[in-house]
Amino acid sequence: MLLNEMLNIKYPVIQGGMANIATGEFAAAVSNAGGLGLVGAGGMNTKQLEENILKAKSLTCKPFGVNIMLMNPDAKDMCKLVIDMNVPVVTTGAGTPLDYIPKWKEAGIKVMPVTSSVLIAAKMADAGADAIIAEGCESGGHVGEMTTMALIPQMVDAVKAPIIAAGGIYDSRSLAAALCLGACGVQVGTMLLATKECPIHDNYKNAVLKAKDNQTIVTGRIGGTPVRILKNKMALEYVKQEKAGAGKEELEKYTLGSLRRAVFDGDTQTGSLMAGQVSGALKEIKSVEDALKDLCAGVENVLDDTAKKAKAC
Repeated sequence: MLLNEMLNIKYPVIQGGMANIATGEFAAAVSNAGGLGLVGAGGMNTKQLEENILKAKSLTCKPFGVNIMLMNPDAKDMCKLVIDMNVPVVTTGAGTPLDYIPKWKEAGIKVMPVTSSVLIAAKMADAGADAIIAEGCESGGHVGEMTTMALIPQMVDAVKAPIIAAGGIYDSRSLAAALCLGACGVQVGTMLLATKECPIHDNYKNAVLKAKDNQTIVTGRIGGTPVRILKNKMALEYVKQEKAGAGKEELEKYTLGSLRRAVFDGDTQTGSLMAGQVSGALKEIKSVEDALKDLCAGVENVLDDTAKKAKAC
């Protein structure tokens, strides 16, 4: 079963729960365009999450979900809030949702944890997760070590639940590739940064559009907190100091508040411009509707062409 059939949406596409970006308004725009929009609770407290859920409900009658970063100090209250507010889908990151899955399932919520580990994905599936979002290191923001190409088939083979591919998805070819690897659908984030409805500062959007193929870098890899962002003054200095052996407190001087500076102030020099490796392929600002339509259009043709090439082998 494809993801769109599972969620009763038009396209087999989930919007990433990007902290400080995935507002209720943005989630509604994605859902209205045929994907599954997510309200990203990262950077929010419980009250702000409630307000954004209400905003999404006021703007769409289509399904949408909430992404909860389980390291959030308000995570426990947020996990209860999504039940009280009848949110249909919950995705999770930065922690394990094992303690919450039974209550969410009892409330009829579809649960989809994000992970880059086959072992953890199997545990989530055994606990009742409806699907697993397998995130390759090509993606923007917090990343693991495995690439999407290597991760998806291994997870498909080892895990009972359906697998949703994330990382490096931006057009019909990459969507078709994810389906060929066994995924039931995809989660996208970076490609949605380059949309009219995305609430990030224009400077951030322009930085994504101007990015070349090798324009991203991973900070925090040595310290065990890897985050993929666009190369800028802050990112290069962070990596330089990290390699020189700077401690956690010293490195936090570069990152504290950096995402908000990028999103709201348009600071492209010291802000954290979270974006994946597909940034180099994005060349124009589209509406969310056109972005999703273009992503899914032509997938059948790509698969047909692939099948013809396979027969010739």
